[in-house]
Amino acid sequence: MKIEAQLEKISAFSHLELLANQIVEGFISGMHKSPFHGFSSEFAEHKVYNSGESTRHIDWKLFARTDKLYTKRFEEETNMRCHIILDNSSSMHYPALKAGQSFYENKIGFSVLASAVLMDLLKRQRDAAGLSIYSDSYEFYAPEKGSGRHHRMLLDKLENVLITPQGQKKTDTATFLHQIAQKMHRRSMIILFTDMFQMGDDDELFNALQHLKHNKHKVVLFHVTDRKTELRFDFDNAPRKFIDTETGEQVNLFAENVKEEYEKLVSGYFKKIAETCMQYQIKYVPVAVDEKFEKILTTYLVEKQKFG
Repeated sequence: MKIEAQLEKISAFSHLELLANQIVEGFISGMHKSPFHGFSSEFAEHKVYNSGESTRHIDWKLFARTDKLYTKRFEEETNMRCHIILDNSSSMHYPALKAGQSFYENKIGFSVLASAVLMDLLKRQRDAAGLSIYSDSYEFYAPEKGSGRHHRMLLDKLENVLITPQGQKKTDTATFLHQIAQKMHRRSMIILFTDMFQMGDDDELFNALQHLKHNKHKVVLFHVTDRKTELRFDFDNAPRKFIDTETGEQVNLFAENVKEEYEKLVSGYFKKIAETCMQYQIKYVPVAVDEKFEKILTTYLVEKQKFG
C-alpha cells in the first residue's frame, strides 16, 4: 500500500502511533529497492560485527544467509541517542486547517507526525529518543530513553500539542536552543523541526544552532514551510488582510503587488540559512507540508550512517 493511501485511510491524530507505524512499515517494505536495504526490520535486532569484538553473540544463521557477520542486540543496548526538538510557536500552526483536512497538512501537524515517524524507527532500531518542545517558553523536556513506556509518554505529549488550544505564542528559538544544548551531555543526534521564524536577529539564532553542536553532536535542521503561500506567495489578487500569527499585527494589501519582492526576500533568507548551516556543518533540509515522509526517514538513515 502506498503511503498516500495510508495517509487517507488513517487521518485522525488519535491514531498517531498507528499512522507513524504504517508510514515506517511502508518505507521499510520498499527499501529492498534502495541502498538502505540493510536497515530492514530483520536487521533491527542486529548490529554489524566489528573486528576484535567477542564472537559470543554472532548470529551464525544470519551469516549463512547473508555471508556477513552480525551480532545480536539486546534490550539494554542503545546504538544511538536522538533528541527531537519541536517548535510549537503560533506560526507553526499555520495554515489554519479547514473541514476535511488532515492534521498533518499544516506545519505543526506535519512536524508532529514526522517526529512520531522518527520515534517509531528509533524504537525499531533500539535507539533512545528524547524530546523538547518550545514556543515563548520551554514547554517540555524529556531525556533520551529507549523504553516502551518512555516512547508512549512522548507520543502522548505530541498528541497534546495538536489538541491544546493555541494562543498567540512568539518564537524565542535562540534562547531555548541554548538551554537545550546545555542539557545535552552525551553525544547525540539532534533533530530540529522549525519554520525559522524567530525573535531577535539572525546571528543569535545561528549562534544557538552552533551551540547545539558542542560535544560533537550531529544536528539536523528540518526547515518546515507551507510551500504554496509561504514560498510562492500564491494568493488571488483580491484585497486581503494578512495577520501575524504571533503578534496579531495586521496589514491590508493586494498579494500581486508584493509577490515578486516577497519571493526575492524569502529566497535570500533561505539561501542564507543553507549557507550558514553548511558553514557550521549542520545538515539543512527544507521540507514542505505537502511532501512525503520518505525524505525525513532517508535523511535520518544517511546521517546515522555518518554518525559513527
